[in-house]
Amino acid sequence: MAGPDKKKLYPNENIKTVCYISNLPKRPNVEIGDYTYYSDNHDNPENFYNHIQHHYEFLGDKLIIGKFCAIAEGVTFIMNGANHRMEGFTTYPFNIFGGGWERVTPTIEQLPFKGDTVIGNDVWIGQNVTIMPGVKIGDGAIVAVNSTVVKNVEPYAIVGGNPAKLIKRRFSDDIVELLLKLQWWNWDEEKIFNNLEQLVSANDAETLKTLLKIEET
Repeated sequence: MAGPDKKKLYPNENIKTVCYISNLPKRPNVEIGDYTYYSDNHDNPENFYNHIQHHYEFLGDKLIIGKFCAIAEGVTFIMNGANHRMEGFTTYPFNIFGGGWERVTPTIEQLPFKGDTVIGNDVWIGQNVTIMPGVKIGDGAIVAVNSTVVKNVEPYAIVGGNPAKLIKRRFSDDIVELLLKLQWWNWDEEKIFNNLEQLVSANDAETLKTLLKIEET
């Protein structure tokens, strides 16, 4: 045995509130890495896609979530389809109601477009977090509960609030650099299994350097 089966929707059959969302039916413009889970104690976690809002295929924006992310209930990903035209006197979307108003339907080029929303690897997103269009959250970051993330988050940063701001950095710059070089989330299952204790308990540069040596051999 080298860990749970990453291809199972419910890796632990005794816990039906947590599922590996990479095993949900595929959806256009959504990419989710192995072992990333969504946890929901009030709704079926298989309804994860309901938390991706205003995501229209014709716009082309993607939601990309890395491996080993922990996503708590109530998260909302706001995608680019929520944006209104902004350069005129009003932002009211007349066109969607018809009755002749459709003559002011904006082109895609006239709408604000923030690009893809990208969540790195090993990211922990707390309950009721809202992530705005085009935000990039770096590897190893933590987003506190009830936060609204409106701008990019650096790797291994802890952010919180509305709008979310830096609370602190999890590690020194040297350790972050080593972690980003290590990329343990790309290891095979056996290698992760054999180094679990170091991954969950260690926080020093020397251990990281030892793991990097293992990686190089």
